[in-house]
Amino acid sequence: MASVTLNQIGKAYGAVTAVEQFDLEIADGEFLVLLGPSGCGKSTTLRMIAGLESITHGDLMIGGKRVNDIDPKDRGVAMVFQNYALYPHKSVFDNMAMALKLQKMPKAEIAERVNGVADMLGLTPYLERKPAALSGGQRQRVAIGRAIVRTPEVFLFDEPLSNLDAKLRVKMRMELQELHGRMGVTSIYVTHDQVEAMTLADRIVILNGGKVAQIGTPREVYDHPATEFVAGFIGSPAMNFMSGRRTGDHWQIIDSDLVLHATERLQSTDPALTLGVRPEHLEVFAPEDAPEGPWVFDAKVKLAELLGADALLNLSVMGQPMLARVGGTDFPLAGQSVRVRIDPARLHAFHPKTGLSIHSEAKQ
Repeated sequence: MASVTLNQIGKAYGAVTAVEQFDLEIADGEFLVLLGPSGCGKSTTLRMIAGLESITHGDLMIGGKRVNDIDPKDRGVAMVFQNYALYPHKSVFDNMAMALKLQKMPKAEIAERVNGVADMLGLTPYLERKPAALSGGQRQRVAIGRAIVRTPEVFLFDEPLSNLDAKLRVKMRMELQELHGRMGVTSIYVTHDQVEAMTLADRIVILNGGKVAQIGTPREVYDHPATEFVAGFIGSPAMNFMSGRRTGDHWQIIDSDLVLHATERLQSTDPALTLGVRPEHLEVFAPEDAPEGPWVFDAKVKLAELLGADALLNLSVMGQPMLARVGGTDFPLAGQSVRVRIDPARLHAFHPKTGLSIHSEAKQ
């Protein structure tokens, strides 16, 4: 196992910057997730760590050793790819043993390692099968097993679950968590799926347009998003955003009749803000059951979507479109009038030009 340090690491293709220079310290045994939309630079960063992409700027340290100019095979890393990358004409055993055979390891030691990892991953009954005779989840286990037998210092995962169906992805997420708990190897995992990131990561690095938007634990990036992009990217369904303009001690929400008090949390010298609240932080009441107060507003249900345990309500709150997440057993239907309470402590505020959280900026 080893720590990984990125010191002002950056990548450019000629005049095009793919990853802007940034610093990152990944602790020994940490499970770190690189998260972001397509084209944000997360896979490029992973490939620089693996040695599959050259590093334009900065230094990469693995276990305290600079590895910028070291071949991928000598960096002590093992990578699991999105498309499995298995040899179709070789058995599961031979696929897992290939790297060890290339190292000219004794046959007895190869067999011991492969059989031990196969037992750990539940692959023992399939060792003589070819990849075509395996399910998607079993193939992914073989790809992971091939990485484990090399006993690397760092595991690199490049969207390994994206080819699996939804049910199998959930199962494989659990297996990856259990595997990391048993082995404790430093792991760097790339995904565009924020559910994977939230459930697997010790820390998340959120990238956008080649820049690091925020680094933090899953709870930190959910509760305290540093930018409007992070606030909208983390959480499902996405945060509700409203454009507000200051009028005295209130924020008038543009193109609606919704007016919010300028609480201490919503103080800003700017005359305009983008305000946000998550769907799960809106309380929806029948009109006769609603509490009184300045944060309770009239609303109409435009559409109700049952998800099972939960339901999503598309609302018009004083003319402002909002999405609310409520319990799925007893909820209002389309066309019904309701009242909505917004918890002022759950409101987020961002500068409309920079996208930065006014709360994050205040800490800088």
